[in-house]
Amino acid sequence: MLRKKTNGVARRPQRTSILSSAAEKSVDRRAFLRGSGLAIGGLAAISAVGGTVTQASAASAVKGAVETVKSVCTHCSVGCTVIAEVQNGIWTGQEPGWDSPFNLGAHCAKGAAVREHAHGERRLKHPMKKVNGEWVKISWDQAIDEIGDQMMTIREESGPDSVYWLGSAKHNNEQAYLFRKFAAYWGTNNVDHQARICHSTTVAGVANTWGYGAMTNSYNDIHNSKAIFIIGGNPAEAHPVSLLHVLKAKEENNAPLIVCDPRFTRTAAHADEYVRFRPGSDVALVWGILWHIFENDWEDKEFIRTRVWGMDQIKEEVAKWNPEEVERVTGAPGAQIKRVARTLANNRPGTVIWCMGGTQHTNGNNNTRAYCILQLALGNMGVAGGGTNIFRGHDNVQGATDLGVLSHTLPGYYGLSAGAWSHWSRVWGEDLDWLKGQFETVKAADGKDKNLMNSTGIPVSRWIDGVLEDKDNIDQPDNVRAMVLWGHAPNSQTRMKEMKTAMEKVDTLVVIDPFPTVSAVLHDRTDGVYLLPACTQFETRGSVTASNRSIQWRDKIMEPLFESKPDEVIIAKFANKFGFADRLFRNIEMDDPETPNVESITREFNSGMWTVGYTGQSPERLKLHMANQHTFDKTTLRANGGPADGDHYGLPWPCWGTPEMNHPGTPNLYDMSQPVSEGGLTFRARFGVERDGENLLAEGVYSANSEIQDGYPEFTYQMLKDLGWDKDLTEAERRSIAYVAGVEGFTGVVGESDDGEEVGESSMSPFPSDYDDRVASVNWKTDLSGGIQRVAIKHECAPFGNAKARTVVWTFPDPIPVHREPLYTNRRDLVADYPTYEDRKFYRLPTMYASIQKQDFSQDYPIILTSGRLVEYEGGGDETRSNPWLAELQQDMFVEINPRDANDLGIRDGAQVWVEGPEKGKVKVMAMVTERVGAGVAFMPFHFGGHFEGVDQRDKYPDGADPYVLGESTNTAQTYGYDSVTQMQETKATLCKITAA
Repeated sequence: MLRKKTNGVARRPQRTSILSSAAEKSVDRRAFLRGSGLAIGGLAAISAVGGTVTQASAASAVKGAVETVKSVCTHCSVGCTVIAEVQNGIWTGQEPGWDSPFNLGAHCAKGAAVREHAHGERRLKHPMKKVNGEWVKISWDQAIDEIGDQMMTIREESGPDSVYWLGSAKHNNEQAYLFRKFAAYWGTNNVDHQARICHSTTVAGVANTWGYGAMTNSYNDIHNSKAIFIIGGNPAEAHPVSLLHVLKAKEENNAPLIVCDPRFTRTAAHADEYVRFRPGSDVALVWGILWHIFENDWEDKEFIRTRVWGMDQIKEEVAKWNPEEVERVTGAPGAQIKRVARTLANNRPGTVIWCMGGTQHTNGNNNTRAYCILQLALGNMGVAGGGTNIFRGHDNVQGATDLGVLSHTLPGYYGLSAGAWSHWSRVWGEDLDWLKGQFETVKAADGKDKNLMNSTGIPVSRWIDGVLEDKDNIDQPDNVRAMVLWGHAPNSQTRMKEMKTAMEKVDTLVVIDPFPTVSAVLHDRTDGVYLLPACTQFETRGSVTASNRSIQWRDKIMEPLFESKPDEVIIAKFANKFGFADRLFRNIEMDDPETPNVESITREFNSGMWTVGYTGQSPERLKLHMANQHTFDKTTLRANGGPADGDHYGLPWPCWGTPEMNHPGTPNLYDMSQPVSEGGLTFRARFGVERDGENLLAEGVYSANSEIQDGYPEFTYQMLKDLGWDKDLTEAERRSIAYVAGVEGFTGVVGESDDGEEVGESSMSPFPSDYDDRVASVNWKTDLSGGIQRVAIKHECAPFGNAKARTVVWTFPDPIPVHREPLYTNRRDLVADYPTYEDRKFYRLPTMYASIQKQDFSQDYPIILTSGRLVEYEGGGDETRSNPWLAELQQDMFVEINPRDANDLGIRDGAQVWVEGPEKGKVKVMAMVTERVGAGVAFMPFHFGGHFEGVDQRDKYPDGADPYVLGESTNTAQTYGYDSVTQMQETKATLCKITAA
């Protein structure tokens, strides 16, 4: 008789911690180092924190009590729990989180090595500036004074937009929110972060399809998938722990895994069907699959009728993509595309997964919308096991995006409209006119005054053009003159030759990071450069949002090392210098004059981010989840008993209403099988109620237990009044709504009187007779009390309405996604049929399209160049290449070349070669001859830096802060090209030539 021997829950090894080792009679030096996570680079790491290594014994090992602290890995967005072992304030060992529903006791190479990231000896140890070509140690006070004085001078001479504040996906949520607020108080929208160059086209494409621009389901929900379609993603290397969830579905559900990629990756090695296609032809590939689905009536007609708008227009475009045309454009065989279509149709629900391979294109927003439309056609949305599971790259790139560290929006995706600024001014308790006065006012084309607070700023992908472009061509008073790179690796961006020039042209260059980054060495400056040591996320506390929208709380593991400081403290230092700290922190508690209370920052953004439901996740609720991870189901993410009973792990947004409302969070977006009060949702009514005489609201379908049993628009006070539900509002909520509407005498703060009755601050003010008329337009996004959301959900309705997803985005350059050839293409035969856009101006800058594509570079640069990730390193690689554990694993930058191309070029495996792009940037790297890439395609990873066009830059780093591994940056050879909606850079489909070095 067979018996189940385990319960399916991973079990930790019996002897992993230092404390367990202490049970032995003695612990020798080698065993101590191995047990404490210091076996590699251990002596150096101990010396970095002033420790010593001596003969150890059981008694001495136990003498210092071992404290365990939970944190979250600072690499990709899976959100793996790290258990730190701390002795006498020193982080001495680590384990993976065995109770975490995300990593289930697993770590990838990067996660297993994060301790060294915090304790690493290659960190930037104190503030420095460059003087006559030499790095000189300075104090924090001197650094803030000098930088601040220079910025104030630039502000007076050229306006606030001449200082660019570049934020980070490495900030926690609280730091990200404070950073965006700080930029607003400085008076600029020239603020951005890494999402611009990794998933901005995802956010734009997905949000404009069904309402929210984020991963719809979760890694765990993939357990329910009957088919898995991955395009332009390599989770086996980029998000290794996520593969646990993919393989669980593959094995337990017999779910076919389909991987579409120009390169045969480690993920493709697991595939049942690998589809190799030409870089930049994603739309053609997806339309080719949909051609078979529509041709054979495999689409979900009822789902489309009730929940989708515009599919007939999509069918007209898809009809052009017969198998012959798809093969001509993509290179994928027609028979294989039909087989993929049949597999997806026969195995529902299926999930679609994509990463930067699909986003980093001049038509990246077309790609992401095409992926969404495929899921809508199959009826795979709003269902467990379905959805679009978008794997984000950095640990908090989702959170930093949500918190508005972007040049086109405020926190919560409110945008930059007058209404958006009014809302956040109310949240901040700020005088809107004072805030307007911080921004520059210019003359618009019509001769009227225009305040730049309502104008999108320059995106990070184009900051170099903010410096180098003729200022007459920029929609701001002057060029960018000071550049602040705060937690950003510049080698992750294209056009590095021009970036070098831009770095040398600005008046002041400031780098704030635990490691100096390539920003310290790319340029040839002799002065005007400052390096400020930020501490790692393990040296502070706060929340971080995983790719699935779950929010986790990191506890502080150790005190800041060397002279490093937390980002929130550095922000406070600058705010004090600029004279607006009292206003910036008006509603935020301060632990001391330069240390904002992190939990207080959480509460402030809870009070304002109603759009995406970042309002119910109080610090207390988040900490409760982290302390009770073991109570959450590993597939549904719902707590089964325990103190968080009924909650979904991490309270994935939207977590509606106030924390007191106890909404459980939303695990799967748009799932109507669940009541809204339990995490169900409809599609968002974001695009109006009618278009061209056609209904945009859902038809006859609604979420479970909804009292409105049809489509409906977003909730306003007027809608509550029309339904007779306004009577469900409390008096305090009504007073807060009056404050939002600007009714005199109401100040909007909801609280309790001494006798416990709920009141507003202005409880003595009577309600005016025309109250209903004056507050009619207050809606679920601007009501600071949360009352409108609470009442809508009391009646089991989604606050944002119940609408159809739209497949046609009439506000985009391409309302229907179409294939367009990359700017640099070697398929000149396709340019006439599928041309790029005309040159245009947006995000303050002129942007070239047709003027580049009309030139034929393919004769001199015949090979398609693409880029991607390695499992050993992350992002620009500065921290991971400074980690001896990881640096040992991959020591050489390389280019993958197909054997046919290598033989034609006379290149042997392991030889040094030059890779040059059509804009004349070139890199000297090692050749890896492999069939991973097809003939005519070359691949390089983007994690390397410290070499520039064949020259080693190691001597330009501050002493002791150079990474162990240096190498060329692929982006030195990468070229111009930006998405037509978001200015996402194009790194996946340019051209190059390869020659022997």
